[in-house]
Amino acid sequence: MLMKKAWSYLWMPILCVFACKSSGSNSSTADGEKGKQVPVVTLSTIDTVLYTDYIADIQAVKNVEVRSRLQGFLDQIYVDEGAAVTKGQILFKINDEEYRAEVSKAQAALNNAIADAKIVEVEATRVKALVDKNIISKTDLDVAQAQLNAAQARVQEARSVLQHAQTRLSFTNVRSPFNGRIDRIPLKVGSLLGEGALLTTVSDLQEVFAYFDISETEYLQNIASKQNESILAQPVKLTLADGQEYPYEGRVELAESEFEASTGSISLRARFPNPDRLLKHGATGKVKLPHRLEGALIVPQKAVFEIQDHTYVYVLADSNKVKMHSFEAGPRLGYFYLINSGLKAGQKIVYEGSQGLKDGATVRPRPVSFDSLLVHQDMN
Repeated sequence: MLMKKAWSYLWMPILCVFACKSSGSNSSTADGEKGKQVPVVTLSTIDTVLYTDYIADIQAVKNVEVRSRLQGFLDQIYVDEGAAVTKGQILFKINDEEYRAEVSKAQAALNNAIADAKIVEVEATRVKALVDKNIISKTDLDVAQAQLNAAQARVQEARSVLQHAQTRLSFTNVRSPFNGRIDRIPLKVGSLLGEGALLTTVSDLQEVFAYFDISETEYLQNIASKQNESILAQPVKLTLADGQEYPYEGRVELAESEFEASTGSISLRARFPNPDRLLKHGATGKVKLPHRLEGALIVPQKAVFEIQDHTYVYVLADSNKVKMHSFEAGPRLGYFYLINSGLKAGQKIVYEGSQGLKDGATVRPRPVSFDSLLVHQDMN
């Protein structure tokens, strides 16, 4: 009886070990057959337009500070802040009593000069008649003519003084330099103005400029290359600060002729129509610069990871196993990389979730359409 119990106790650990191994083997096999589900995309060449975003500073095509040219008190304000104005419209009135007095004084001086010149002219005519009769010498005629020239010069001087006074008087009516919209008015009626005092700002918002910077590398790749030499004539898009796309397209213009030494970038500008006056001077946004690709092989940025300055993707091999594969990445365009070498069309790669994978792991691929990525990322 004791012998049977001893054999029974001896076999129990062995059976437990065998059962555990069998259970562990079955679990491992099940997990290996099942694997992790990952989205997989098939690389292919495409003809498309990719957009790269650049932070832009939006400015009105015309934006002018309206300043006082005279000293004096501000008598009238004829417009309100934010109002639309037309070229030549009177915006402000500066007290003009002093300047009207200057005009009157200058007018009187001109009248006196004209009268004096008339007297001298009559005298010169009389002297000439006497010279013609040989009553007096020709020298007297030369003196009379010189006096007449001096009198006429004084008339011209007095006329210039009058014109200057009239011009200063006209400056008491401060007018709009062009069609536009009034900005804030910092001063009130009765304020004492100094010469050059800021009254307001007028902006012409029919068109706006969007200034943005690109690096020298991007400039050479996307602007100066023969393939993209017409980029300056291509339409570009604008994303507003709230993420909405501006409904009108613009055109890129080269704003600067040299690169900034400290940043290695060059500034470009895009001109956008603004018929609805939606864009304001000083606003911000993002210019979406197009890049036309023909037969290009690209890889989604989400699929790429780096190890020691080398770029990799997980390629789906036979038996649904993934393998790390290095490749040479070209410039980044939006949410994609151009592929210079190392990958080819038709290869299947893991699109997302590569952080939890290991080389040689078995996965359950979930096919993802490459075209759907382009549409989702707003890249075509």
